[in-house]
Amino acid sequence: MGEAVLSVPGIEVVPVDNLRRRKQFIRLPWSIYRGDSRWVPPLLRDCSSMLTTSENPLLASGPYSLFLAFQDGVPVGRVCAGINTKMNEAKGTREGYFCLFECVNQYAVARALFNAALEFVAARGASLVKGPVSPTNGDEYRGVLVEGFQHVPFLFQSYNPSYYPSFFERYGFAKELDYLGYWNRLSNARQRGKAVEYAMRRYGFRVDPLDMRNMDRDIRDIKQVFDESMPQDWPDLIPPTLEELQAMGTRLKGLAESELIRIARRGLRPIGVSVALPDYNQVLAHMNGRLFPLGWLKFLIFRRRIDALRIFILFIVPEFHKKGVSHALYHHTLEAATRLGYTWGDGSTVADTNLTMRRDIERVGGIHYKTYRVYSKALH
Repeated sequence: MGEAVLSVPGIEVVPVDNLRRRKQFIRLPWSIYRGDSRWVPPLLRDCSSMLTTSENPLLASGPYSLFLAFQDGVPVGRVCAGINTKMNEAKGTREGYFCLFECVNQYAVARALFNAALEFVAARGASLVKGPVSPTNGDEYRGVLVEGFQHVPFLFQSYNPSYYPSFFERYGFAKELDYLGYWNRLSNARQRGKAVEYAMRRYGFRVDPLDMRNMDRDIRDIKQVFDESMPQDWPDLIPPTLEELQAMGTRLKGLAESELIRIARRGLRPIGVSVALPDYNQVLAHMNGRLFPLGWLKFLIFRRRIDALRIFILFIVPEFHKKGVSHALYHHTLEAATRLGYTWGDGSTVADTNLTMRRDIERVGGIHYKTYRVYSKALH
C-alpha cells in the first residue's frame, strides 16, 4: 500500500467509540478553519445526523469507522473510512472509501490518518480506496477542492485549506476523477426561450414545478428518472432507493422552493428532473453551527436576503437526450429564480468526463470556476 500502515511517532489515531470523541470529531473543523472567513460552519445538528447510521445511507451500506488523530492530547485530524457493500455488489468491485477528512497543516498527521483509513478498508477486503466521497452517498461535500479557493462555498460544496491536495499526492493518491463547479450571473445567462418552446412542442413534453401536495407522486417520478438515466458505467453512482429519496425529501422540505425543482414529463411519463436550492450557506455563515438561542432568528432574517441558488441535480432519460429537455429544465428554473429575486447561481458538480453536460452548461453562459478532486489508491 505504499507507506506502511504504522503508527506515527507523537501522533495517536484512535477510533471514535464514545460520546466525547464523537463531539470532538464533529467540532474539529471549528479549530481547523479558525480565522478563515470563507469557511461556512455547518449546523451541528446536521453534523450529528450525518454520523447517525439510521439517517445516513452511506454509513448504513457497510462497515465503517470514524478516526480521530491526537497530538499532545489535542484533536488535530479526523477521517471516516468504510466499505460501501451495496455499491460494490452493484458494480462488481472491492473498493473502500474515505470521507470527512480534516487535518491541521502537518503532513505527519495526515499520514497517520491515511494509514488508519487504509488499514481499516484493506482488512475488510478492499483492493482500492477512493475519496473523499460524499459522506451521505449523495453530492454533498464530495472531493477535495483543488482550484477556486478564493470563492466562498455554496450549499453542500466542499471547502478545505489549500494544503490538502499536496497531502494526498505526497501519500501516493492519484486523481480518480475531477468534478467541476460552474458560476453564472442570471442576468447574463443566454436565454433560449423560443428554442425551448419549439423543442417542447416538437417532442411533446412539458416542465412542471414540484407539487408539494403530491410529494409522494413526484418523488416516485424522480426515482423513475434516476433509474432510467444513471449510466451503468458511472463508477461511483447507483440510483437511490425510494426510501432514500423520501428521506431526502423530508430533510429538504423546509429548505426547498418548489418552483426551483422541476420535472419534465411527456404525458404521464417523467423524462427529466432538475433540482436547485437556495444558497443557505449565506444564512449558515451567520449562525456558527447553532440554531439556539439566536440561530432561528438569524435564519429567518438572513433567509430573506439569499440572492443565489445552486443547481446540483440534472438527469434526463437517454431516449430524450439532445431533444432540448435539459435546456427546458434550465430555462424554467432560471425564469422562476429571476422571478423569486435570485441574481446568480452555481451549477455543481459536473464530472470532467461528462462532456455533454459541460457543453450544455457552457452554452447557457456557465463559467468553470472551481474544481473538486476525488483520489484513489491501490491497496496491495
